[in-house]
Formats: sequence, C-alpha cells, structure tokens
Amino acid sequence: MNPRGTRVLRLDALARVEGEAALHLRVQDGSVTETRLRIYEPPRFFEALLTGRSHTEPPDITSRICGICPVAYQMSACQAIENACGVTVDGSLADLRRLLYCGEWIESHALHIYLLHAPDFLGRADVVELARDQRAAVERGLRIKQTGNAILEQLGGRPVHPVNVRIGGFYRTPAPDELQSLTEQLRHAREDALETVRWVAAFDFPDARCEHALFALRDPGRYAIDSGTPTVIDPAPGEIPLPGLEFPLSEFEEHVREEQVPHSTALTAALDGRRFLTGPLARYAISGRWLHPVAADAARDAGLGDPGVGAVCDNPFRSIVVRAVEVVQAVEEALRIIDGYAPPPRPAVEVPPSESVGVGATEAPRGLLYHRYALAEDGTLTGARIIPPTAQNQTAIEEDVRRAVQSRLDRDGSDAEDEELTHLCERAIRNHDPCISCAAHFLDMTVERT
Repeated sequence: MNPRGTRVLRLDALARVEGEAALHLRVQDGSVTETRLRIYEPPRFFEALLTGRSHTEPPDITSRICGICPVAYQMSACQAIENACGVTVDGSLADLRRLLYCGEWIESHALHIYLLHAPDFLGRADVVELARDQRAAVERGLRIKQTGNAILEQLGGRPVHPVNVRIGGFYRTPAPDELQSLTEQLRHAREDALETVRWVAAFDFPDARCEHALFALRDPGRYAIDSGTPTVIDPAPGEIPLPGLEFPLSEFEEHVREEQVPHSTALTAALDGRRFLTGPLARYAISGRWLHPVAADAARDAGLGDPGVGAVCDNPFRSIVVRAVEVVQAVEEALRIIDGYAPPPRPAVEVPPSESVGVGATEAPRGLLYHRYALAEDGTLTGARIIPPTAQNQTAIEEDVRRAVQSRLDRDGSDAEDEELTHLCERAIRNHDPCISCAAHFLDMTVERT
C-alpha cells in the first residue's frame, strides 16, 4: 500500500467492555482524519418507558439500565425524585446509601481492573489466560469483588439490581451486628486493595496525555461519591489544579448539551461547547485532596503525585491506578460508616408527590451520572432525562484513540502495523471502562419519507 495513501482500520466488535460497540478509523497521508466510536446497540428508550409511571418507580426501573452499576442509577433517581418533592434524606439513611454506593465502587472497579483492563498491560488476551500464570492476582481481584457484592447483598437484598432501595431510604435497614459482620471481610479487602495499587502501579504505561476539560462532582471535605456540585477544571501540565467553574445541578443541562451523531445510538455531549472527560481521572483531580489518608498514601506511593495539595493524572493509561486507589478509598469509607452506624428511627422518610421538576447526580464508577424528572401533582412522571457517563465521554474517548494512533503511525502501512494499531485502539478505549449499554438508551429518531 502507498504509505502516503488512505488506510481504514475497523474493529467490528470491541472485546472486554460492557456492551457492544465498534471503531472506525481513517488514516490519510500519515494523519488520522476520522475516528468514530460506533455504538450500535439498539436504543433502549428508558426515558420514554418511565413517562406515565409513578414517582416511586424510577429507582427500580433505572437500575435495569446496567447490571454492573445499578446502585448509581438508583441513587441518582432517588435524589432527583426527592429533589422534586422537596425532601432531604440525611443522617443514618444517607450513610447507608453511601455505604451501598461504596459496595458498588468496590465490585465494579475490581471487575474492570482485573477482568477487563489488566490483561492489556500484561500481554494476555483475557483474564482466563492471565489466571494461568498470575492465579494469585486474579483470585485477589475476585475476593475484592466478592466484598463489594457482600455489601450490596446486605443492604440491597441481592448483589445485582438491588431490591431494598426506595425513594426516601430503604424498605428495611440493617441491625448494627448485620453490618459488623462485613468488617472482617472489608479489612482483608483493604490489604488486597493496597496490594492492587502496588500491582498496577508497576505496569508499563504508554506515554499519553488527555487534553480535555475534567468534570466531576465536588463535595468539600470528602471524596465525592453520592453528592456534590458539578465542577470543571482545565489542568495545565505540571500545575496544581485550582477549583474551576462550578454551577448548581439545576443548571446542568445549560452547560452539558447533547446531540445525535449518525454513527452512534448514544447522544454525544459537549460542556460549554468543548470536549470533556468525567470519571476517575476527573474525580482524582477535583477531589483527591479529600482522600482518606490510607488511600492518599497509596496514591503517592503509586506515583500519582501528592493529592493533599492537588494532583492531576492526565495519562489515560494510568486510569487503572486511580481506580485501584478509589477501591482503597471505598473500603475505608465502608469501614468508617459501619463503625459509626446507629440505626435510623425508620427505614425511609415519606416522599409525598409534588408537581415539580427535580434533578440528581452521583459519581458512578465510570463518571458523573445525571437524572432529571418532571412530576405531575399526583406523582405521575411526565418527563425524564438520563445522561450517563459514557455518553458524555464518547468524544473524549474518540480523541484519545486518535492521539494514541497518531503517535504510533508507521508509514509503511503494513498488515502487522494495522494489527498493532488495532490493539492500541482497543487499549485506549478500555482505559475509560465504557459502559456501552448504559449509553445506548438514547435515540432522537427522525424518519424521512420521500
């Protein structure tokens, strides 16, 4: 092939991501001219499915959007409905919600680190092949995931699509000794999580830098998981990040605008007209100074800078290290909540319907998740809007793929190079742990007939 001609790389199905997607890449005269992450899963119409339902139903319905992070959808849905109805859930009930969310962070991050992402750095096709020569590491990852599942089962009733969550709180809250039964498992998980940070920090990382605005919730005094204010920073290389633009959650859709693109059944998003990234790298830059001391020490030892004064990890390939630090954080948070737990006087507060619009947002393992619901006077949902992290990240993922390939282009255009570039593209996409199924429930369909 003429090295100055046009080459097209196609990944018809991405492996080791949640959901189904493909990649189309065009290289012309030595430059990457087109990158399209093609999300081709059928649209799932969750917003339309919610319309006409009772205001009590979104937590159960939206949890079915994702089997890996159902709690994120439940918590964001609860917040939005409670916001519409003028209800605040606090005290022990809020602590239990945060504990449940910690369980999801633990199991979801462990799944991604060990089963989906680590094989990329260790030259293995998948976790089965990895387990043949690193069995102890894979078993460590499974133990961590089991710990997260145990929290979900204790508080949620089961580890997948929990059934104990409701607006206002829970159907049933645990006795102190039921939570204490998780303590020993969490202490073992802490050691496994710290070993995970050391393990992934030793991987060989390609040189890369993502140049996107970073977007996450900010909750001064603690690492944002289940609450906070939307915050944007534009970090410069080598500089300590300063708090950037903040805006009320009620103004979210004024800043984050979505549009349909022909190659995807997910909408793509821009933040005040620019590309942006949400997820672990953004959270670490914005909230790293509030990490638990054990997690902060792990981050420093792993080479992520000093989170106590503010630090940015801008290499997307090192996102696996940040995820490992967040597992340590979630374990420490879970132990803290259990140690100070006092049963609430009732499992849920009343949430009477109100004709209003409410918004909610939390930090799903993959990034900021936003919900908005409009309610009629009797509590019937008249409108719904859900913006998941992968839809927000799609253009950032495409740009990271473009930059990764551009940095590796070999002008001979050989088949061997195309195979290498294809593998690099897959790695660049898996850095962001995209949840394709979460993103694919969007569709603004137009039918033209002539």
